Amino acid sequence: MVKVAGVRFKAAGKVYFFDPAELELFAGDNVIVETARGVEYGTLSADIMEVEEEEIVAPLKPILRKADENDAKRHEENLKKKDRALQLCQEKIDKHGLEMKLVDVEYTFDNSKVIFYFTADGRVDFRELVKDLAGVFKMRIELRQIGVRDETKMMGGIGSCGRELCCHAWLPDFEPVSIKMAKVQNLSLNPIKISGICGRLMCCLQYENETYCHLKKGMPDVGERISTRDGKAVVTDVNILENKIKTRLILEEKSEDKPEKLSTEYYVYGKEEIQRAPNKRNQEKNFPKKSGKKKGGFGGDADISAMSEEELKQQAALLDLE
Repeated sequence: MVKVAGVRFKAAGKVYFFDPAELELFAGDNVIVETARGVEYGTLSADIMEVEEEEIVAPLKPILRKADENDAKRHEENLKKKDRALQLCQEKIDKHGLEMKLVDVEYTFDNSKVIFYFTADGRVDFRELVKDLAGVFKMRIELRQIGVRDETKMMGGIGSCGRELCCHAWLPDFEPVSIKMAKVQNLSLNPIKISGICGRLMCCLQYENETYCHLKKGMPDVGERISTRDGKAVVTDVNILENKIKTRLILEEKSEDKPEKLSTEYYVYGKEEIQRAPNKRNQEKNFPKKSGKKKGGFGGDADISAMSEEELKQQAALLDLE
């Protein structure tokens, strides 16, 4: 086990592990740390804890010291300089006619570098822009292209639920979200209704997905034929959260000259009150298909052990001709 201190550099940012050394630190303390991009000002997300060595990337960079009043003052000054830096950078972008949208800017704590974040539809040649910015700011310049989800996380906003965006308020990392999650939860597949401000699928689709998947086990699909205490029925609707399966009974089976006849009344059952027909996979397990002739081998019905040496040679010659 290794002692680590989890540090955040933004309110809803990712947590990075650092070596606390012999410092006595607690959750909420502001610290000065050494990072790959320079000295930074961060906040402890939790008390010092112990984690497995496999969970960290060694060697850990150290926490230099606990931040004092002068450090906090310097951090505030860096934040105040953001507006001016954005304005100057936007002027240079317009001057060079670059197709890029400026999103945010960050100063490193030691003012050794300034980082500009932007979005663009494709690649942007900003070499001349960097030269102009370096002449204005007199420090190292870094331009970093980000995606629309990262842009929304930085800018913030109000979601369709009426609350502040999760990614901006508290969500440290983006979780994978797929359209399958919306299908499992029986949500409308209208892109407008299941997409967030960023234009991508809403992160909250992932929150309840595990619960829905657990509750859906054993539930039939709409249109599936099932057996009930009242007879065979066709599923017309499924409510996963309430464990209700809405059906219509099959009064007459479909035949060559007659269509299937269903009851006009609906019957509702629970998952434990129905019996589903065995699916094709189970049927294939119980009744395996006969092996046919395979390329590079002998026919499925041929008994190789019963063949003579001459017959084996003839069979091999026929396969070569094929």
